[in-house]
Amino acid sequence: MSEEKSLNFIEEIIEADLASNKCTSISTRFPPEPNGYLHIGHSKSICLNFGLATKYGGTTNLRFDDTNPVTEETEYVESIKADIKWLGFNWTNELYASDYFDNLYAFALELIEKGLAYVDDSTSEEIAILKGTPTEPGKPSEFRSRSIEENLTLFTEMKNGVYKDGEKVLRAKIDMTHTNMLMRDPIIYRIKHAHHHRTANKWCIYPMYDFAHGQSDSIEKITHSICTLEFIPHRELYEWFIEKLNIFPSQQYEFARLNMTYTVMSKRKLLQLVNEGFVHGWDDPRMPTISGLRRKGYTPLSIRNFCEKIGVARRENMIDLSLLEFCLREDLNVTAKRVMSVLDPIKLVITNYDAEKTEELTAENGPDETMGTRSIPFSNTLWIEREDFMEVPAKKWFRLAPGSVVRLKNAYIVKCESFEKDVNGEISTIYCTYYPESKSGNDTSGISVKGTIHWLSAAQAATAEIRLYDRLFKVENPSAEEGDFKSFINPDSLTIISKAYIEPSLAEAHLEERFQFIRKGYFCLDKDSTSEKLVFNRTVTLKDAWGKIAE
Repeated sequence: MSEEKSLNFIEEIIEADLASNKCTSISTRFPPEPNGYLHIGHSKSICLNFGLATKYGGTTNLRFDDTNPVTEETEYVESIKADIKWLGFNWTNELYASDYFDNLYAFALELIEKGLAYVDDSTSEEIAILKGTPTEPGKPSEFRSRSIEENLTLFTEMKNGVYKDGEKVLRAKIDMTHTNMLMRDPIIYRIKHAHHHRTANKWCIYPMYDFAHGQSDSIEKITHSICTLEFIPHRELYEWFIEKLNIFPSQQYEFARLNMTYTVMSKRKLLQLVNEGFVHGWDDPRMPTISGLRRKGYTPLSIRNFCEKIGVARRENMIDLSLLEFCLREDLNVTAKRVMSVLDPIKLVITNYDAEKTEELTAENGPDETMGTRSIPFSNTLWIEREDFMEVPAKKWFRLAPGSVVRLKNAYIVKCESFEKDVNGEISTIYCTYYPESKSGNDTSGISVKGTIHWLSAAQAATAEIRLYDRLFKVENPSAEEGDFKSFINPDSLTIISKAYIEPSLAEAHLEERFQFIRKGYFCLDKDSTSEKLVFNRTVTLKDAWGKIAE
């Protein structure tokens, strides 16, 4: 009998809340800001929020934190929705912080009427100076003592567009000597004369994240508002607003964000990589974005399994990229169709096989017989990998060499008789003889061979561009190194083979299929493919070439 999986600390909190009737059901939310594409770090939060709701029969809202019109675009909204659906999750409600702009404005008026908020004319630099330091208390602004009536008038004028950007802000009136600097009269509204992707030009004042977030949770009656550890100092302010407004008491809980080796997770740094041309867009397969991982050939299950394996913790740690790749191989090993490809071709001619003959051989599509079989053409002229022939064989060399025998996978045993070189001294053609009675599945030759190599019939093979992707950075933690993080980009993160050979059946491949190119790795069709030119991306190698996975 298998041991029951232990609960993570958030599950323990939820079960205690349900048992004590603190709540009768749970409601979570995933609240991305639509200012960029989601990355693998977001997948951890997605899996956690949606997974908890599924486990405990609750609901999850998708709420876009669209309170900054300058950086937000509808393109990002659509990409976020597509990524979440691709990962296998569906939200209960699609909502936007902008849905609540009227509510938030009313909450701000209520704080002013209670003497808990005031309009400040100070510049951002002056406000920063007056806030003090972690070891020195702040000082009150000269505008802190404005009357309720004056603050109501000024805030209404802010809303009506009387003032320019930065001329005034609305601040909560809390405590300028508080040990938590976020409680030192935080800004809750600022002026921004900018077009909003949903509300157009209705508003020229916008709430700050700390003001919009907790109140949006409360309006939606979110029971467990789950965020990452950097929001621990914000929790006190989150609770202060809810208490002073006397609204539904949503509760905030924090967990460790995902940090992973050989990549960066900062949206700012990812944007630099895109804008400065180090990668070809947000969905470049070297990017840690979900769209990049999808294009590279990752599967939703592999990412969900990865998130489950790393778990939910209260302490930051660094996860090895090899674990993500392990989860991918684990999935693809049982789901990817096996096919043959030749990336660095050399010609092999079987001299005693009829040059006019082509026969169809049968090959299994995968390790599971339910995956079926396929037909592959065989003729006297083949392509094999250049690395499968050695003119002067090394010790324990079991592939082709002068006088040696190997099995052609799913076909016959051949013996190397001779070879030719071109004008540059490179081997151009290998000549072999075959044993007709050695056909795979019906071998009566009695010949024993130690090596098996893959091949393609030259006349029928299709051609493709192959993109071999590797890790984008050559150091484990590029953000922690001295100097510009971009100086640590791996120069070999992309190698392009302009003309490789593949099985003719791959001409019918579609974008969601995954293939194991036998002995070469896992690959998928790229969106750049056309009917005239196929392009395949290497998803991951067959084995970890960067070191063993930490146990």
